[in-house]
Amino acid sequence: MAEGIAARSAAVALLDAVLGAGRMLAGVDDLLAGVAPADRARAMRLAMTVLRAMEGVDQVISPHLRRVPPLTVVNVLRVAVVEIAGGAAAHGVVNAAVEIVRTGKRTAHLTGLVNAVLRKLGQDPLAGAAVQKLPRWIRQPMVHAYGREAVAAIEAVHAAVPPLDITVKPGGVAPEGAVLASGSMRLQGGGQVTGLPGYATGDWWVQDAAAAMAVPLLAPHVGERVLDICAAPGGKTMQLARAGAEVTALDISGPRMGRVAENLARTGLQARLVVADALQWEPEAAFDAILLDAPCSATGTIRRHPELPFVKDGSELAGLVTLQAALLDRALGWLKPGGRLVFCTCSLLPDEGEAQLTGVLARHPGLRVERPDMRWVAPAWITPDGGLRLRPDYWGGMDGFFMVRLVRA
Repeated sequence: MAEGIAARSAAVALLDAVLGAGRMLAGVDDLLAGVAPADRARAMRLAMTVLRAMEGVDQVISPHLRRVPPLTVVNVLRVAVVEIAGGAAAHGVVNAAVEIVRTGKRTAHLTGLVNAVLRKLGQDPLAGAAVQKLPRWIRQPMVHAYGREAVAAIEAVHAAVPPLDITVKPGGVAPEGAVLASGSMRLQGGGQVTGLPGYATGDWWVQDAAAAMAVPLLAPHVGERVLDICAAPGGKTMQLARAGAEVTALDISGPRMGRVAENLARTGLQARLVVADALQWEPEAAFDAILLDAPCSATGTIRRHPELPFVKDGSELAGLVTLQAALLDRALGWLKPGGRLVFCTCSLLPDEGEAQLTGVLARHPGLRVERPDMRWVAPAWITPDGGLRLRPDYWGGMDGFFMVRLVRA
């Protein structure tokens, strides 16, 4: 097989899975079986680059097509466009694309088309191309909540490869990076995460800067009984344990809780792990503090999961909103009097954040909101009701989150 074909073919297969079968990239390991690690990484990079720039890529391709060819052929063209735009030698890209199409039983007759389209492209085919817009079900409520300029800024961030944020244990060994005002460290370089300094010795873990703000908002104390609901993959659990709390980590997924156990073992931190449905489970005693990172649309993570707008259509939203409210009501019943709860969702949609706060305050008259007092929080991030709204266009890129600290009377 010619050089680079394996990675490019795998990238096309990934795009076929996302755009043809509606699969998230996190669940397509079967498509990469037998592909060398370096080619797997390259394939994933190529597929994600296409997804981040799909609108612009298709604007480049469409004028050269009389009719739309099969999806696989379109995806071969898309991969080739982003490679050429990224500076790869055009002749090598074109030859590889033609070979991929030639090897397919249903695509072999379209080698001439692929060759002709790609040879018409300039050296920088994506120069001035449109930024990928969010689908209407995500974009419309965001425009209403934040304004068109803010949404355009968020979409611009989604188009870029995100940096890697990590949480470092005090005194821990860490790679070179910039320390953000919140204490998170931001790494700009690439490379295998597990090979970076301090990973194997458990000195840090991967955690987006926005996600890492929920535990400081909860402000756990040494010796407090703290419950982390929907705990996997364990970033917040480790933060709570690092603070000296007696942590119970609860999650419905056994395999995902296995990742929590692995992370705790690597970092030398301790927590009690419980695999159970939070809507059925009953604790032995009330907690001083609770962190609920509720299941949500995950629209705040699109910059890391650019396939999400192509896989989801918003049909799950109503069910998720109902589940969030049920989990919130149940968790509040497990708090000691005077106890505090942080509710958060990695969503950009107000229905999963600001509206949830309005609803829970109406259902529980004894609750009060404690406004964020972390020194790095900009006043503009605090909502009128005292929640914390974090957006991807803040700090040069962070996940979108809503979080709020509630205190039970």
